[in-house]
Amino acid sequence: MKILLTGASGNLGSEVRKHFPDALMPPHEELNLINRIAVDSYIEKNKPDVIIHLAAAVSPPKCEVDKNWAWDTTVFGTIWLVEACQKYNPECYFVLMSTPCVFQGEDEAPKHEDYIPYPDNFYGLTKMIQELVVSRSHLKYLIIRGNFVPYRKWLYPKAFTDRKSNYLFAHQLSKGIKEVIDAGMTGIIHVLGDKILSMYELAKLCPESENVQPTTWEEYYKENPKAVKLTKNMVMESTRWKKYDIMEGLK
Repeated sequence: MKILLTGASGNLGSEVRKHFPDALMPPHEELNLINRIAVDSYIEKNKPDVIIHLAAAVSPPKCEVDKNWAWDTTVFGTIWLVEACQKYNPECYFVLMSTPCVFQGEDEAPKHEDYIPYPDNFYGLTKMIQELVVSRSHLKYLIIRGNFVPYRKWLYPKAFTDRKSNYLFAHQLSKGIKEVIDAGMTGIIHVLGDKILSMYELAKLCPESENVQPTTWEEYYKENPKAVKLTKNMVMESTRWKKYDIMEGLK
């Protein structure tokens, strides 16, 4: 079975690739997702049986500033992949990594797989459209929504005490991705941690992050009034899959 992994060098991709060491992991120069001809040519040549599509524009502030880049990377990149698969290998199993940012963050209800998307920012909009592209294709597909950070030192001096989710670390989410793929699951699945944590609580679990200071939503936007609107409540539920212990394997 031939597997294509996009975004293999990212924070999540670098963990997912450990579970699929024989996968095709082309660099940007070999597979430029915003180039329709290049994508078509690559899929025609390699005809992967499974595509694990992690590549996307993932920075909400950058997406808001450069909407053309975000749209080309996330939306058109996915369209070109789906169209090429439908043309050259319609039996391909297409796995897409998505995010709780497709939902409205001011809505405090936990979002299950059938909850209606309503994104707060342009990043969330591109991911919602990306999901629609995949789900409206004629391919066998799996859309995984999850929320993660890499298990390393927290990158910022502060973290929110009131922005929450069922977080996992990247190596834990990658395990869940492998398991739902191995199970041949289709449709939409939420792969989640077993605890609802604030970003501050999550930061404190990261190594060398004892000096991270707490902040609140109100304090952040008072200091940064023009900042992009982030998705505040990212808590999800799953009616289709188990939850993972976020403490498992931590030092």
